[in-house]
Amino acid sequence: MQAGRLGALRAGVRAQLLVVSPATIDVQQLPAFEEWHRHPELLLGCEPGAAPLTVALLLSGGVDSSLALHLLVAAGHRVTAFYLQIWFQEDFRNFWGACPWEEDLEYCRAVCERLGVELQVVPLTEQYWDRVVAHCITEIRHGRTPNPDVLCNSRVKFGAFYEHLSAQAIGTFDRIASGHYARLERPGTAAAARLALTPDAIKDQTYFLAHLSQHQLARALFPLGHLTKPQARGSSVRALAAAADLPNKARKDSQGICFLGKVKFNEFIRKHLGEWPGPIVEEESNEVVGFHHGFWFHTVGQRKGIALSGGPWYVTRKHPDTNVVYVSRQYHESDKLRNSFSCHSFSWCGVARPDPSRLLYCKVRHGPHMYACQLSLEPGGGAGHVVLGGNDQGLAAGQYAVFYQDGACLGSAVIAG
Repeated sequence: MQAGRLGALRAGVRAQLLVVSPATIDVQQLPAFEEWHRHPELLLGCEPGAAPLTVALLLSGGVDSSLALHLLVAAGHRVTAFYLQIWFQEDFRNFWGACPWEEDLEYCRAVCERLGVELQVVPLTEQYWDRVVAHCITEIRHGRTPNPDVLCNSRVKFGAFYEHLSAQAIGTFDRIASGHYARLERPGTAAAARLALTPDAIKDQTYFLAHLSQHQLARALFPLGHLTKPQARGSSVRALAAAADLPNKARKDSQGICFLGKVKFNEFIRKHLGEWPGPIVEEESNEVVGFHHGFWFHTVGQRKGIALSGGPWYVTRKHPDTNVVYVSRQYHESDKLRNSFSCHSFSWCGVARPDPSRLLYCKVRHGPHMYACQLSLEPGGGAGHVVLGGNDQGLAAGQYAVFYQDGACLGSAVIAG
């Protein structure tokens, strides 16, 4: 790499990415829901102006998907709502007095009833276990850090659910919609769809959708793509939810693993992998400084949850065979900086591939931050190497690297090391 090019990467310039403006309606003067069809700027994510579409909406009971339903109805589309019921009662029955999905389903029914929209419940527990949970448990057992939300979208929400619609012959749907914060651009009359960034950099969920195939994206629809989440910014989802008087307008955002709601990560792992006490070793001295309950409860770059005094301590690596977790108080020293990694299992969600003449960006986790980067693909394109324009202390094998260029999400790869 030329010195000038490396310098540009290190600068971490992000301003050259396409800036997307949110819908522009004064949040203090939002129209009543009955008038939304007269405001196309609110319906930009619903393919306004096209002939009415037949849409299957994934409804979760949260504010985002509920507002997406209202926008689709306002746009004049024919909508059927689907609640994906996924529940491992035998795993987590001791954590709550009632099934956590029951409250979600009640909100779904309330939202659909007021709009006169049909709601169907689709049980996908087995598919979610086989395609997401089992894979993640295997990855964690081998010391890697998978992302169940990425897999959930590609393998269940836009995978197993697609298959369910076909198998049940429920009907032909032009689009499968969800409450994700993402934009889809459809150039001209082409069937191809381009996954693009949203105006809300914090809520933008293209990272979680980067593993979708072009076939899946071509049928997808994201009504919230031009909106923001906070009440005080632009035509936000929260403000619109209040204007529409949604039954769940004040409901908090869900946290935790996709489809497992209140389940905490450590609870989930402890249930399936148990505990395996082992030593915590200081990287520099190779001395045992403490003990842990199992290497799978820790990930590289972790700071919180390390029960050692004299910190802060950071996890630098872990050894699955010997069950040793290595830590350091010098994690940010220059000799430990991390700015490159190898990756494999590339999945390009768009029709475009990275243009080597243009600046490429990379996210290594969900969030607003991305790095300028250089991607070198090996012959055949199945593996490659990435150099970031900055140092990221949280790089861990098994995570996804997601690539962006000119405001579009091009695809993803799995970090190898």
